[in-house]
Amino acid sequence: MNSIISWIGGKKALRNLIYSRFPNYYDRYIEVFGGGGWVLFGKQPDKFEVYNDFNNNLTNMFAVIRDQPLAFIEELGYLPENGRYIFNLYKDIISKQRIEDKYLEDEVKRVRVYFTELQAEEIIEIMRKERIEKQDVKLAVAFFKLIRYSYGSGCKTYGCRPYDVRNAFHMVWDISDRLSNTIIENKDFEALICQYDRPNAFFYCDPPYYETEGMYQVLFTKEDHTRLRDTLANIQGKFLLSYNDCEFIRDIYKDFHIESCSRVNNMALRYDNAAEFPEVLISNYDTQNNERVGKQMGLFDLDFMESEDEENE
Repeated sequence: MNSIISWIGGKKALRNLIYSRFPNYYDRYIEVFGGGGWVLFGKQPDKFEVYNDFNNNLTNMFAVIRDQPLAFIEELGYLPENGRYIFNLYKDIISKQRIEDKYLEDEVKRVRVYFTELQAEEIIEIMRKERIEKQDVKLAVAFFKLIRYSYGSGCKTYGCRPYDVRNAFHMVWDISDRLSNTIIENKDFEALICQYDRPNAFFYCDPPYYETEGMYQVLFTKEDHTRLRDTLANIQGKFLLSYNDCEFIRDIYKDFHIESCSRVNNMALRYDNAAEFPEVLISNYDTQNNERVGKQMGLFDLDFMESEDEENE
């Protein structure tokens, strides 16, 4: 299964290789930097699995799709929308993190006039709860459209390419069903790892790559890279970590298993058909001593041929 969105740093191009490096046995799967969910959605569901991301727009969108798929589709609308004005509108909504409700306070005043104080408080509580639920749905759809209408899924600049939202309808139901037993968290990676760590836990981590952090909406500093290393160094379970191949990352993870690999560089593909991006897989266990590992996978054995709409995966 594919994700419903493309996302910066997505792992569609490498996920078959990543799966082959998973531990032979684990009882709980925790995806620490979930992003677009490409690794999660491409594997078989585990009995216990967690999707986490510190970007609350991502976690809200997937939670709404999981719990309120019909509301998401209804809010999505049945006609394609596209244009710079609507893109800037969604961008403004996401930056403010709210949908303006012009009529709520007027309704509250009327309730206080026509009902007793006790009745009014109960009714107002219900009204506000309904508004919050609708707010989550509206923010989720605004974020989804912002991704789809932006260049390279970066949510910053208008992509000037049409997208028919009706293409997403069937995927909403598939994603909702896939996430039905998945825990969705919106936590800092250290707090999440400490919460779910057990001897039988497996953490897959795909953090913002070193010196590319500016491409992401959530701040990730050089100190955060070191803090992630320190956190993973002290866990009871196993971890597999994907990173860009550079001297800094190799140095701070020099005491762990490091395997070189590469993927097609989709952003450069239009200029160079052979463009590749060097990466590393880092773990606290030997990925080669693994029942999942058959022959060594080469670049063109991987499922990397995405559509142009997913050029950043």
